[in-house]
Amino acid sequence: MKKNEIFIRKFQLSDLNELYNVLSDPEVMRYVESPYSLEQTKDFLIRAGLCEVPLVFAAEKDGKFIGYVIFHEYDADSYELGWVLDKKYWGKGYATIITKNIIAKACEMKKDLVIECVPEQEKTKHLALANGFTYIGNIDNLDVFKLKI
Repeated sequence: MKKNEIFIRKFQLSDLNELYNVLSDPEVMRYVESPYSLEQTKDFLIRAGLCEVPLVFAAEKDGKFIGYVIFHEYDADSYELGWVLDKKYWGKGYATIITKNIIAKACEMKKDLVIECVPEQEKTKHLALANGFTYIGNIDNLDVFKLKI
């Protein structure tokens, strides 16, 4: 593993407690949803991370769980990209590294990428624009950015 590499992998049931630490944090969940209980976290892990075609993947740095990556089919031509990181890993450029890695994967797949966020989520909007995404509008109260591959 390279020094600044983020490893993205399928979730395991053993990730439950670390995932709960992220999803139960009100600051982390500020722009996502209300903080999750342990039971809600387990349901999310099973439904979105342990299913046959996962919607989310665990993210690790130097063998430590740092959060998760949203990566799943958005429509026939696009995949959705997102990330929810433990706040102790904020401000280290990890979301940028994840974004660049997923852009490379989308290029291999020949699929466009979409990032959705609430309008107040300035850091996500900045990151999307800095990585070549174009703002396409507010859809269902979410700002939507698209990267044509």
